[in-house]
Formats: sequence, C-alpha cells, structure tokens
Amino acid sequence: MNGAKVVLRRGGRDEAEKPFWISFADLMTALMVLFLIVMGVALLAVTKNVTEREEKEKKHRTDIQLIMDRFVEAAKRYDGINVDRERGVIDFGQRARFAFGRWDLTVEQEGTLRKFVPEMLAMADDELGKRVLKRFVVEGYTDKTGTYLSNLNLSLQRSQRVLCAMFASAGPSLLSDVQKENVRSLFLVGGYSFNAGKETDEQSRRVEMRIEFLGLDEQRLPAPMQSGQFGDCALR
Repeated sequence: MNGAKVVLRRGGRDEAEKPFWISFADLMTALMVLFLIVMGVALLAVTKNVTEREEKEKKHRTDIQLIMDRFVEAAKRYDGINVDRERGVIDFGQRARFAFGRWDLTVEQEGTLRKFVPEMLAMADDELGKRVLKRFVVEGYTDKTGTYLSNLNLSLQRSQRVLCAMFASAGPSLLSDVQKENVRSLFLVGGYSFNAGKETDEQSRRVEMRIEFLGLDEQRLPAPMQSGQFGDCALR
C-alpha cells in the first residue's frame, strides 16, 4: 500500500457540464436574435408612422395653399380687395375704410362686402374648405389719435359693423338666411385699437378678415343648433 497514489479524474465532471453551457449559450443567442427582430419591427413601425405623418402634414400644407389660391382669385374680381398670403388676411382697402372717429360704412361698401362674403362662405363649405378652414375673424383697426381704450372700443365697433352688414334686411346684395346661418357659425369679431397701424391714418382706419386654418387632424366644430333669430344690430 506504501507508495500507492490516488488519482482523481475531473474529466467526467467537465464533460457533464458542457451540455449545460452549450444550451445556455444557445438560449442567449436565441434571445438576442429575438430582441433584434422585435427592435427591427418596432423601428419599421415608428418609421412608417413618421413617414405617414409627414405625408399628411405635406398634404395639409398643400391644401392650405390651394384654398389661398382660391381666395386670391376671388379677390381679383373686386377692385381694391387684396389677399396677404403670408399673414392669411383679406385686406378690403377702400372697400372697408372708415371716416375719422366713425364706425359706419356706406351703402356701397356694405353692398361690396355682401357680395364678397358669400364667395368666402362657398369656399368654406366645399370639400377642400371643410378640411382646412376653421373660421374667419373680422379685425377692426383705428388710427393713433385718441387713447388706446377709446380706440379699442371703436375698432371693435367697426368689425361689429361689418357683421351687422351681413345680417341686414335692407340694401343691395342681401344674404339669404342660410348664408346668415353660416356667417354666424364661421365669423368672429375682434378690435385691435391702433395696433398694427398702416403708413397713413386713413389706411389704418380699416377692417381686415383673417383666415384661420384647422390644425392637422383637427375638425371644424359643428354649427350650433339654432335657426333664425338673428336680432337687430346694436349700432345705430
């Protein structure tokens, strides 16, 4: 027994562990491949959504330019009416200028406005208009004579006078009840005192109509369920 050596062989244990490590490595490889596939699919989905969004935005901008082209063409039929594409504003020029300190329009001025506004309503009511047009804001302005608050009231009266002309029951080119309903649902008024004045006082005493557009995926609010009962203008 003396001098006998006991040799321990570890090869059997090592051989037994190899299948475990091979299976674990295969599992990790499979998980990595699955992760890459999932990430690839997610990236494709995000890219597709971004591309579709960009296409919708591009079409929306194109539609806005198309409707602005129509406003420009309509304005050309009326001497003195211009469309500022950059600001999205219809400038009526002499067609809606006011005397100093006054808010009233001449019969001729009111008649011209009642001819042009139905064209605006028609454009707002067609398929393109329903996609992009939100509303119109009649904006009144004054010259710099007087105080800010007194001119704020005067500028609001001027824009109000324009809408009163739309609901008139006497005078040239009267609107139909349906058109008046559309004016009530699509038009707002605002007064800006002597802010954004023009080069001269005469040019500053004016009204403009600002065109507001719907945002992407935004829809125009439905008209209120109300017919007739337009009332009388408070301005005399």
